[in-house]
Amino acid sequence: MITSSQIKEFAYSLGFDACGICKAEKVDVSTQQSFGDWIDRSFHADMDYMARNTEKRYEPELLVEGVKSIVCVALNYYPQKRQSEDHPQFAYYAYGKDYHDVMKVKLQQLFDQIKAVEPSLGGRVFVDTAPVMERYWAAKAGLGFIGKNSLLIIPRKGSYFFLGELFLNLDLEYDAPLNISCGNCSRCLDACPVGAITAPKVINAQKCISYQTIENKGEIDYSVASKLNNRFYGCDICQQVCPYNRYARPHQTEEFNPSEAFLDLSADKLENMTVEEYRSIFKGSAVKRAKFSGLKRNLGALKGGQG
Repeated sequence: MITSSQIKEFAYSLGFDACGICKAEKVDVSTQQSFGDWIDRSFHADMDYMARNTEKRYEPELLVEGVKSIVCVALNYYPQKRQSEDHPQFAYYAYGKDYHDVMKVKLQQLFDQIKAVEPSLGGRVFVDTAPVMERYWAAKAGLGFIGKNSLLIIPRKGSYFFLGELFLNLDLEYDAPLNISCGNCSRCLDACPVGAITAPKVINAQKCISYQTIENKGEIDYSVASKLNNRFYGCDICQQVCPYNRYARPHQTEEFNPSEAFLDLSADKLENMTVEEYRSIFKGSAVKRAKFSGLKRNLGALKGGQG
C-alpha cells in the first residue's frame, strides 16, 4: 500500500513545490453559500461555465466515482527574468508555456508513479479544466490559506503558484488545514485600482483587470481602461503588494521561461505585430486564450485609457 509520504516524495522529485492530501468529501456549507452568493451577484461576469455543474463542484464523488482522496500540488511560476517596465505588462503566469499543458504532464507522471506502486489506482488528473474548487482543496490539504485577494497563499513561499489535483480512489493519511490568515492586512484591497476586491476573498470579475483583458470578449469599459496603468494582459497587483510574496523566489521550470521575442515586446512591436508573429511568439502559450484580436483590443484600450 502506497503512503502519503511516498506520494509527496514523488511530487517533489517531479519539481512540484508543495504537496498536501485531504479527504474527498462534500464542500462545507459556508463555502457553498459564499460561492452561490458570488454567482447570484453576477460577479462571474459572462464566465457562464462558473455557474454550471454546481453539484459536481461541491461533491467530488459526482465528478470522479469512487474518489476517496485528493492530492493537491503547487508549482512556482515567479519569473527569473522580467519584462522591461516600459513595455505593456503581461501577468507573470503568462510568461512561458501554457501551464495547463506543463502541469498536466507532471501530474500524469505523478499518477503513473503512484500506479506503479499501487496497481489498483484509479482516478483523474485536473488542472483548472473541470468544476474543481482548487484553492478550497489546496487549503484543506494544508498547502496554504486563502488570502483576502482570493488566492492561495503558501507560508514562506507566497502566491505565485499554479495548482493541480489528483482525485484518487485510495484511502491515505491526510494533512490538516493551516490556522493562518491575512490578519488585519488590507494591502490588496487598497491597491486594486478598479476596486475589484469588493470584500475579503470576494472578487467582482466584471471590474477585474485580469478578467477584462483575458476572458472578456467585448470591449473594455473606459472605467477599467483608464486604470490599466500599462497592464496589458492580466494583472498581478494584488499579488505584488502582498507581504507574503516577499518570500517569492524564481521558479525552476524551464517551460515557464519567456522567450527573448516575448521580452522584447514593446508597445510599438505589439502595435505592428502580424498574425504570423503572434502565432510564432505565443505558440503553446496561455496568451492565445485572448486571441490576436483580443491583444489588439487591449492595446487600443491601453492607449485610449492613457489619452
